[in-house]
Amino acid sequence: MDTLLTKIQDSYSRYFTGEPVLIHSPGRVNLIGEHTDYNKGFVLPAAIDKVIFLAMSRNNLEVIRLHSVDMEPDYFETPVSEVYEKTGVDWADYIIGVVDQLQKKGHKIDGFDCAFGGDIPIGAGLSSSAALEGGIAFGLSHLFDLNLTLLEMTKAAMRAENTFVGVQCGIMDQFASLHGKKGKAIKLDCRSLEYKLYPFKWDHIRVLLCDTHVRRALAGSEYNVRRKQCEQGVAQINKADASVRSLRDVSFEQLDSHKEEMDEVVYRRCRYILEENKRVNDACDDLMSNDLAAFGEKMYQSHYGLRDDYEVSCRELDILVDATEHLEAVLGARMMGGGFGGCTINLVRMDKLNETMEQIRSYYLDKTGKEPGFHVVKIGEGTHLMTEVVETKTAGE
Repeated sequence: MDTLLTKIQDSYSRYFTGEPVLIHSPGRVNLIGEHTDYNKGFVLPAAIDKVIFLAMSRNNLEVIRLHSVDMEPDYFETPVSEVYEKTGVDWADYIIGVVDQLQKKGHKIDGFDCAFGGDIPIGAGLSSSAALEGGIAFGLSHLFDLNLTLLEMTKAAMRAENTFVGVQCGIMDQFASLHGKKGKAIKLDCRSLEYKLYPFKWDHIRVLLCDTHVRRALAGSEYNVRRKQCEQGVAQINKADASVRSLRDVSFEQLDSHKEEMDEVVYRRCRYILEENKRVNDACDDLMSNDLAAFGEKMYQSHYGLRDDYEVSCRELDILVDATEHLEAVLGARMMGGGFGGCTINLVRMDKLNETMEQIRSYYLDKTGKEPGFHVVKIGEGTHLMTEVVETKTAGE
């Protein structure tokens, strides 16, 4: 991690001058509660130790100058006065979108420089985009004395992805990245935005992410289609009950009473969301009672619902889950993220971790002819300033 941070600092120095602030902004895993966030339901994410580092400073030039250490093209700049439309550079849109949202809220953003990079696998469902958006919001608040709360940063980051980038994600990814706590999972109520921390740290268990290496761009996927289908179900029920604003307001009995009026696919989408919300609440009870076996079983149930009813899985994700079903060392597994590729998340006994990875690798290779990727992650801190690193480096120079 120190090597990565040094790489970002060195890259900043090649492009820009001045002493930057350094920001740590993590990716996230979602333990359970998929596609419930934009339906005002419950989710259980956590920040992880895969991160994006940002080196940022004011430049007093009225120009935004950006350098990506990991992506091409590696440089983009624009006058601050022209921040209002897509840039034509995919990664830059996430940054400029945050600037656009803060400006629309009346915050004055002057010129700034930013170099960034990290070790979050792109397209693997670990929310590298949310880490970048949240890190930018955090950095701009610090640089320009905006005094934004974490929730205000979260909302600006989400709106940037919704309205500027064009992905109709919910608030979970940005919230988890900015609010994460080491060794804690966050049960977030996506309607009220109230949240509660639950312990998620066991010495004998590791969080293993198995990567299909199937990459998907959410903006071009079925993600937005699923959101519209859920809205169709809500609209149908709303005709009979005006108090229903989202699937969070709907009971199983209420949904079933309108089944005959709904398209069959829309009904299955809605049914899955109701079931997943219940699983999140029940899974939190499992954490409090230290029942990881029950928690893991709910992860499998979540995957089957995502595969069969919400239909956002893919063959490779299903194969990775299938590979674990009879492995004693795996307590639970499911696809994670928007779907159509990316990673599965697995709870694995530490003493069998290497053996389990080899079993999964062999199964996946046999079924697909491809090697999976593996990432062992820890539950880490949310977005924060790297003040200790800055002070240490300055003192040694």
